[in-house]
Amino acid sequence: MQMFSQNPAAAYRRVALEARIEASGRADLTRICLEEAQAALGQARHALDRGLAAPREPLTRAQTILLWLAQSVAPDHPLGASLKAFYGGLAGQIAGNIQQADAARLAGIQNDIKDILAAAG
Repeated sequence: MQMFSQNPAAAYRRVALEARIEASGRADLTRICLEEAQAALGQARHALDRGLAAPREPLTRAQTILLWLAQSVAPDHPLGASLKAFYGGLAGQIAGNIQQADAARLAGIQNDIKDILAAAG
C-alpha cells in the first residue's frame, strides 16, 4: 500500500485503467493498450518540453505495451504479420529513445499510434 501513498495520481490512473480493462471486450483491449502507450509517450514528451530528461518509466511502459501487442496478435488474424511488424517496430523505436530521447521521434511514434486508432474507428 505504500506505493499508492507515494504517488496518488499514478494510483488513481492504475485503478481507472484496471476498471476499463475489466469492463472491456477483446477489441477494446487493443484500443486501451494503444491509448495507454500514447499517453505514456505524451508524459515523456512533456518532460522533454519542460527541459527535463525524458523519464524512463513512461517510455518503458509504452515499449512494454507495444511488445505485448506484437506478441498477442492472433495467429489467424489476416493482418497478423503486418501488425506484429508494426507494433514491434514501434517498440524498437521507443527502445532507441530510452537512453537518449528525441521529442520529434516520440511525436512520430505518437502519430503512428494515433493513425492506427483512427483507422480502427
